[in-house]
Amino acid sequence: MSIEIELYDYYRSSASYRVRIALELKNRPYQKIPINLKTGGHHELSYRTINPQGLVPSLIIGPKVLTQSMAILEYLEEVYPDPPLLPRNPFERAEVRSIAQIIACDIHPLNNLRVLNYLKQETTLDEQQVSDWYQHWVHEGFLAIEQRLVTSAGEYSYGSDITLADICLAPQVYNAKRFSCDLSPYPTLIRVAGNLSQLSAFTRSHPDSN
Repeated sequence: MSIEIELYDYYRSSASYRVRIALELKNRPYQKIPINLKTGGHHELSYRTINPQGLVPSLIIGPKVLTQSMAILEYLEEVYPDPPLLPRNPFERAEVRSIAQIIACDIHPLNNLRVLNYLKQETTLDEQQVSDWYQHWVHEGFLAIEQRLVTSAGEYSYGSDITLADICLAPQVYNAKRFSCDLSPYPTLIRVAGNLSQLSAFTRSHPDSN
């Protein structure tokens, strides 16, 4: 089978990690093209012509380019519907999207690499204060997610099926651990993340495997 999908990604990027998980779950072969955010690969003109924001991921399918991980995930769900990553019931679909967006829209934008670099380089905050910033926003988001998962979670974030909520949760937990966040207040969230870590699609997508 020829590989028609190219993924420009950085192995530790939460957003790229999400897309890798979805591609694995959907069993879609793809070629990874690494963009090293640490060395400024995202600023190079050759990449800016693909993604004018200079962010990862970017998904290339034939002549078409998609950016923004949540848009990419929705596209993959529509084009490759098996296995489904959203429930069939409209209200339940909205609930799953709501959990996912706590991470993708509220936690991650405040804690991604370009924000942390700005805080370090353009403000008077020291390393500990930047770490405190990161941990604060993780706590704010995880506290809300924990309260949601107490009622919604089964084996995974929303019952017993893998959903977009799980695809967003696993990368955020990985990075929270990297930044030494105290995760003890979130037992349900950590239980779900532990279950996800046993799945082959999640292990193959893990930054340590890339």
